[in-house]
Amino acid sequence: MLLSIHINRSMSATPKVGKQSQTGTDTVKLSEDQIYHLLQNERRRYILQYLHNVNDQVAMRDIAEQVAAWENDTTVQALDSKERQRVYISLYQSHLPKLDEKGVIKYDQSRGTVRKFARAETLYNYLEPTRSNDDKEDKTKDDATPWKRYYLGASGIGATALTGMMLGVVPFTFMSQGVLCFLILGMFWTVTIGQQFA
Repeated sequence: MLLSIHINRSMSATPKVGKQSQTGTDTVKLSEDQIYHLLQNERRRYILQYLHNVNDQVAMRDIAEQVAAWENDTTVQALDSKERQRVYISLYQSHLPKLDEKGVIKYDQSRGTVRKFARAETLYNYLEPTRSNDDKEDKTKDDATPWKRYYLGASGIGATALTGMMLGVVPFTFMSQGVLCFLILGMFWTVTIGQQFA
C-alpha cells in the first residue's frame, strides 16, 4: 500500500514538526508549505512509508533498496545494480539530508544509518494510504456488483412484463403500454437514484 499526500485542513496552519539539536530541545515549526514541499517528492514519501512502523535505527541501504523496489514494481531481490544505485545516490545526496535538516529523521551519513524522530508522526497526518491499482479495481468491482444486480433485476422484470403484454399473458393484459413503460422507467429511475445516494 502506497502513501499519497492529503492536506488535512482541520489541523492548524503551522503544525509543529521539530528539528532536534544535539540536546533534543530545539524545535522549528514547519508551515504547511514546508511540509508539502517535503512530501511532494515520491521518494521522500516512500522513505516515510518504510519508516512508518520502524522504531529502531535502520541501514540507509535497506531503505534505498526497498524504495527502488517500489519504484520499479518489483522485489528487492529482483533489482539490478543500476536501479539500486540510482535510488541510493538520490537518497544519499538529497532526500535523506532534506528530511534530516527538517528534523523528521536523524540521518548519519558517515555510518549510513537512519532513525525516525517521533516528530515524523506529524507528517503521517498529512499522508493517507492509497490502494494500488489492483486494489482499486477490486474495490470498484465489488462496489459495482450489487448495483449491476439491481439493474439486471429491473431489466428482467421489464422484459418479462413487455413479453407478457405482447403475448397476452394475464396480468399484463390489464395495463396499457403507456402505464407499463412508465412502471419500467420508474424502476430504472429508482435504482439510478438509489445508486447515486448510496
